[in-house]
Amino acid sequence: VERFRDELGDWRVAIHSPFGAPVHAPWALVVSARLRERYGVDVQAMHSDDGIVLRLPDVELDDGGAPEAVGTAVVEPDDVEPLVTAEVGGSALFASRFRECAARALLLPRRDPGRRTPLWQQRQRSAQLLSVASDYGSFPVVLETMRECLQDVFDVPGLVQLMRDVESRTVRFVEVETQQPSPFARSLLFGYVAQFLYEGDSPLAERRAQALSLDATLLAELLGQQGYGALRDLLDQQAIDVLAQDLQRLSEDRRARDVEGIADLLRILGPLSTSEAVERGATPGWLAALEEARRAIRVRVAGEERWAAVEDAARLRDALGTPLPVGVPGAFLEPARDPVGDLVARYARTHVPFHAATVAERYALGPAVVGAALDRLAAAGRVVSGEFLPGGSGHEWCDAEVLRTLRRRSLASLRKEVEAVPVEALSAFLPAWQHVGGRLRGAEGVLRVAEQLQGAQVPASALESLVLPARVVGYSPAMLDELCAAGEVVWRGHGALPGSDGWVSLHLADAAQLTLPEPDADAVATPLHEALLATLDGGGAYFFRGLSDAVGSTDDKTLVAALWDLVWSGHLTNDTLSPLRQLVAGGRGRGGGAHRTRAATPRGRYGRPRPGMAGRPPMPSRTGPPTAAGRWSRLPDVEPDPTRRAHTLAEVLLDRHGVLTRGAVMAERVTGGFAAVYRVLAGFEEAGRARRGYFVEGLGAAQFAQPGAVDRVRATATALERAAEPPAAEQWGAPRPGSSTDATGPRAVVLAATDPANPFGAAVGWPARPGKQEAGADRTDAGHRPGRKAGALVVLVDGHVVLYVERGGRTLLTWTEAQTALQPAVDALSLAVREGHLGRLTVERADGTGVLDSPLGRALEEAGFHATPRGLRLRA
Repeated sequence: VERFRDELGDWRVAIHSPFGAPVHAPWALVVSARLRERYGVDVQAMHSDDGIVLRLPDVELDDGGAPEAVGTAVVEPDDVEPLVTAEVGGSALFASRFRECAARALLLPRRDPGRRTPLWQQRQRSAQLLSVASDYGSFPVVLETMRECLQDVFDVPGLVQLMRDVESRTVRFVEVETQQPSPFARSLLFGYVAQFLYEGDSPLAERRAQALSLDATLLAELLGQQGYGALRDLLDQQAIDVLAQDLQRLSEDRRARDVEGIADLLRILGPLSTSEAVERGATPGWLAALEEARRAIRVRVAGEERWAAVEDAARLRDALGTPLPVGVPGAFLEPARDPVGDLVARYARTHVPFHAATVAERYALGPAVVGAALDRLAAAGRVVSGEFLPGGSGHEWCDAEVLRTLRRRSLASLRKEVEAVPVEALSAFLPAWQHVGGRLRGAEGVLRVAEQLQGAQVPASALESLVLPARVVGYSPAMLDELCAAGEVVWRGHGALPGSDGWVSLHLADAAQLTLPEPDADAVATPLHEALLATLDGGGAYFFRGLSDAVGSTDDKTLVAALWDLVWSGHLTNDTLSPLRQLVAGGRGRGGGAHRTRAATPRGRYGRPRPGMAGRPPMPSRTGPPTAAGRWSRLPDVEPDPTRRAHTLAEVLLDRHGVLTRGAVMAERVTGGFAAVYRVLAGFEEAGRARRGYFVEGLGAAQFAQPGAVDRVRATATALERAAEPPAAEQWGAPRPGSSTDATGPRAVVLAATDPANPFGAAVGWPARPGKQEAGADRTDAGHRPGRKAGALVVLVDGHVVLYVERGGRTLLTWTEAQTALQPAVDALSLAVREGHLGRLTVERADGTGVLDSPLGRALEEAGFHATPRGLRLRA
């Protein structure tokens, strides 16, 4: 979505989309209507195959900025059709189509049939007719025009599906404001003049959309939205396929088992060829035995020899003119009352929805003859017509009882879809929902990740080694520094960890007041701490030397320690993550107070110490220690209203998790726990912004989810069920960190154990390892226990936790010995090391034993690990 100003200073909004004019036309109507409703001005819209252009007059907006376009372009899928129906009546398309329909209906006669009527006069007469006809809701031409616009011109189902894809995050919106239109927008603007060529097609006095009082029931009937017309989107294709096999006796449990079964087969299905009978369990000997017993006859139907039950002799003779063999008993030659109707009715009883032409071809009958027979059966209520087959076209016929069976089976399938999905579906869905291994790129991708993860606490050592690279293709630290320096993203510390590590979180600057927790007041314990805060209270930002001058400190080591004390307690931040990286990479202490920096000896060429410099004390740096680089500032003040903070927190948690459970909230260390956001989530449900239900098995009944997330997690569960039989391990490729293998193999994901995309230990408990189901099942050999620990890794394969890697990789824990699941997990871990995200990895023990003696050792060696005296090692 691109926004820019035109030559007059008015706003132009260009929506670039490849979905074609049939989708863009109704979309343009909906977007212009919503913009008109929001800003109170008339919005002009033009669509093409490549997108939509909207012109919004320059108006005073509440925030003084540009018009918000993405929010108006995204529509609830269920609201699309009513909105399009309400808006199309006032469009130029409706006026022009009404003129054409009225002309076809001879309601706009010519005074002289030999002369053409000028187009502008046709428009005037059409507009006058429309002004009168719009008062009558069942006026046929108005209804036909509406049907033509919604079905023949617009692709409303396509627009509904697009909105569903947006809701489930299969399709993503990107919004940009430009000084000049881009080349893509310029090509759209060339067609903008078309908006005015047919301006006269709009009703003359005013928009007639409000005046069109259509008969809603009749319109729905014409649009196929009532009765059997709506079943094309409701019947389940799998249920149709299974029922077709059952009706035709092709299912294994319905095949013929003996001669009597073959006799029943011919009576139920009608004449069959030899190959068709054999396909259903017959043998040529059984057919010959029935013929010898005069229970079956051989006849020619549609130029093909078929076997028929002797009871059908009169029907075939009277309906098709089929010559009968000699020796048919006279009792079976009595004329039938409706032989064609009997054959067609039997065909309907033994088939899923079909076209009349298929029956005509089967029996070599004329289409009109079959159509007349179907009409008679429909009048008797034995068959029905409508649009039944998903993806089909035209009207189809179906036996009434078959249709009832189809609806029952489809309903059962739908009920199964709304059942709670297994935990594995959630653990496979969550990484994809959070863009792990996804398609985000550049600084915009990092900004989207920061938006989704704002407030989530992760170790600083994992933030740029696993969390961000797993989500953004080609991530580099400069991307995050660029956002921080531009004031779009801020970071906050949440406490120190051993090894100069610490918990950090990212926040969007414009929402930081609502997402930041309260700082720890107890951390301000010394006069130096107070002096630092007093210096930065004015809202400025200081480099280290300016800060040391302002507080009068000459001890860099003590000042750096005080700075990091205030960082970890949530008081200070920096406009870059460079000091945090230096602390994690080169520091030797625990947090601020014990932090040390390593002074570098001045070196000459090739890294040798300069002559005379060896052994001398380090020279003081003008810019300060590397762990204090950048500009230091206070974090924004926290919003005092707890209701607004809780509202924003609930929105962020729903955006991050998709399906939000009590365990996920508790793992986020939210102040007040689940109760703090429960009331807000319940309000979201009442407002239709979230759904509450039992979506995932075993995680409690208080689950809240976005509508698109529910559909996606159920689709994930279905995909996992279909992939129950994975391909051979040698066909699987290893993904990059957070990525998956190809579409035919299992999805292997490498995550930090503390990553919000890892549900284990948070929303989901750690599963018991095989052979460890006794008390303390989560405790592993040699006292190791999986947990959401800083530095630890997990590898998931199709939603199952397969590997747990302790910090440093010295110990690995496995949940399976199956090579089909173990090898792709090891391959993914190997690729994460090779790409430099983990540095080097040395595995010494696996499941409490030496790694070289375990099945995991063989898998690691196949993935490229090399044997060393300490274990198996792989370097970046």
